[in-house]
Amino acid sequence: MEEIDKVVEEVEKVKKEWNEAYSKTQDHIKAIGEYGKSGRSKEDEKNSLARLNGIAQDGLSFLSSLDFNLDLLAPQLPTQQEVDSARKLLQSWKTLTQSLRQSLRNANLQAKANLRKAAQEERELLLGGGEESTVRRRNLQTKAGMTSAAESITESLRRTRQLMVQEVERNTSTLMTLDESTGVLKKAESEYKGHRSLLMRTRNLLSTMQRQDIIDRVILGVGFLLFSLAVLYVVSKRIGILTLQRKVTGAIKAGMVGQAVQRPQAVADDMNLHQVRVDHAPLQQQIHDEL
Repeated sequence: MEEIDKVVEEVEKVKKEWNEAYSKTQDHIKAIGEYGKSGRSKEDEKNSLARLNGIAQDGLSFLSSLDFNLDLLAPQLPTQQEVDSARKLLQSWKTLTQSLRQSLRNANLQAKANLRKAAQEERELLLGGGEESTVRRRNLQTKAGMTSAAESITESLRRTRQLMVQEVERNTSTLMTLDESTGVLKKAESEYKGHRSLLMRTRNLLSTMQRQDIIDRVILGVGFLLFSLAVLYVVSKRIGILTLQRKVTGAIKAGMVGQAVQRPQAVADDMNLHQVRVDHAPLQQQIHDEL
């Protein structure tokens, strides 16, 4: 709300300044149109035509700057009605400023005509005889010298002012360029910081991948070693079992051969024992019968 009130105050201030500048510029243009007329010699001495033109041009430039300010402030007004009113007022200001420019051109033409007419009257007076003509020539020479000197000083001041304006514009352009360069540098710095953080993350990822690669290699090496040991163990166990199997097979074969040799002897022993038993049986039977 406070900002809106400030905008309204600025608009009112611009309107007041524009009306004052318009009135003063009108007076200066009117003075240019009346420049060189009879009965205005004292005022012509104070305000030369070049000086009046410079003041009028400054007034027109000031009016244009006020037009620009109102054009910037109009969209910031609180209501649409005030915005439309400000834009209409701006359009009327532009029309009046253009009219002032045309009036200034007409006033300069009128001033030149007045100067030609005054010069014609001076020539006619100078060509006449008498003491009045002599005094008039002297006064004219003195006034012409003073006017020429004043116009020269005014023109020098105008050139100085123009150079100062150009220098201010160059400085403004330089400041704008510096601001743009500063913005570009800040943007480049932010992008550099972003790339730097990305590079740091990439470096960390690479370090992590390298550590993981080393861990994987160690795991693979340990796994291969364990696998080799398991294979050696299995092979060694397999070789031992085969050796044992061979030994058992040999032992079994050796046992079978021994049994084959001992079996006939056992059969013979059994037959002898049976014969003994057969021989003793009748004797026992005979003893039993006798008893």
